[in-house]
Amino acid sequence: MEKSTPNLLRTPLFDLLAPQARMTPFAGWEMPLQFSGITAEHQAVRQKCGVFDVSHMGKFALHGRQLLHHLQMLVPSNLERIQPGQGKYTVLLNSQGGIIDDVIFYYQGEDDKQDQHGLMVVNAATKTRDKAWLQGHLESSPVRLQDISADRVLLAVQGPRSLEYLQPLLRVNLADLPAFGHTLIQWGNSPVFVARTGYTGEDGFEVMLDHALGQQLWQSLMAAGAVPCGLGCRDTLRLEAAMALYGQDIDEDVTPVEAGLDWLIQCDKGDFMGRSHLEKHPPRKRLVALELEGRNIARYGYRVISNGQAVGTITSGTLSPTLGKPIALAYVSPQLAQVGQVLQVEIRSRLYPAKVVQKPFYRSPQKPKTSKGSAPS
Repeated sequence: MEKSTPNLLRTPLFDLLAPQARMTPFAGWEMPLQFSGITAEHQAVRQKCGVFDVSHMGKFALHGRQLLHHLQMLVPSNLERIQPGQGKYTVLLNSQGGIIDDVIFYYQGEDDKQDQHGLMVVNAATKTRDKAWLQGHLESSPVRLQDISADRVLLAVQGPRSLEYLQPLLRVNLADLPAFGHTLIQWGNSPVFVARTGYTGEDGFEVMLDHALGQQLWQSLMAAGAVPCGLGCRDTLRLEAAMALYGQDIDEDVTPVEAGLDWLIQCDKGDFMGRSHLEKHPPRKRLVALELEGRNIARYGYRVISNGQAVGTITSGTLSPTLGKPIALAYVSPQLAQVGQVLQVEIRSRLYPAKVVQKPFYRSPQKPKTSKGSAPS
């Protein structure tokens, strides 16, 4: 719909999507912001099935002897608990316990040479840094990292009817795949990776496959009646599910405890990067969910006020299409983070009440159970 922007990367689906979408720069890529409209696409995912091109995400294939053991030091979660066919949402930490990136690691198992294999999906904006960081920490180990980001299309098929749309096209039973479970299938004589994961708070799948098959699957899903979706509704969907956005809600200056991701920390696993700092330094702030009244939207960077004093900052905010009210995430001092606490947000020099509520704002009744050893979304 709009003219393309020069000097931006494009996914292998760009030529299919650009004529139908309003495009926008995102993390160095030219991506669809919306197709039919953010609200319509949001509701399609909540009620039916929406499809996102997320091929811009970083994709690393990892393999080698004792892969899980060598990754253990780099994350706070116990990867050695997960079994082949299971995945884990976790974070890469620096020595101060700050979040370098949030990632999903999929363990694929061990081959007859006793090499372990896995896939890691990372954020597009941090892919280059993550790759160098991982390679630097793994260089003295037998583990090798292959960057397959440019070789694979990644589609997110999301919504309560996603199984109904995807399963007949791939001609494989996906109904028994648990949340964070994954499998490798053959489709069109090529391997296709399918995981029951997503970033919307709904049931759904992420499908990784080669360029030609990715284009074919997108077109087949559209022909079947699935709704094309852009970054606009991806943001409103993930915010309703209280899922953090790297670079806004979490970054290297935030610890998992401060971000409400302390459930990722499994201290019984032994030492890991940043553990000592986390144990010695209590959280300086807490990420909370806020609900506002009326239609006063708290945007990124707005100040949070208590008793006339600034006590925090909004990191994400929108008017929730599902709930019909403004919602936001914000960091506030720990003593003000209790559910029920009433604060204020400064919007255009005026103060509006905002209440701390339980996360997430929205929870889907259709989401499948999580496989043992995996992390819930």
